[in-house]
Amino acid sequence: MLTKTRIHELANGTKVRSLAVTNFLGSLEGNTQDHARTNLDQDARSYRWNAATVEAIRIGILEYFTAI
Repeated sequence: MLTKTRIHELANGTKVRSLAVTNFLGSLEGNTQDHARTNLDQDARSYRWNAATVEAIRIGILEYFTAI
């Protein structure tokens, strides 16, 4: 289960854009894993997120959907 505590941990990694991770992972409810990954790819390009931010979000997506 992806908890608020876990989101906070992911959002506070080195070189991670905290607000991007917090907002993205906090809005996963109602999405499928494929939709979340597609949104991540689109948002990462649009907002020019760095690799650390994208990786933190990918980990969060994986943890969210493997816990359901």
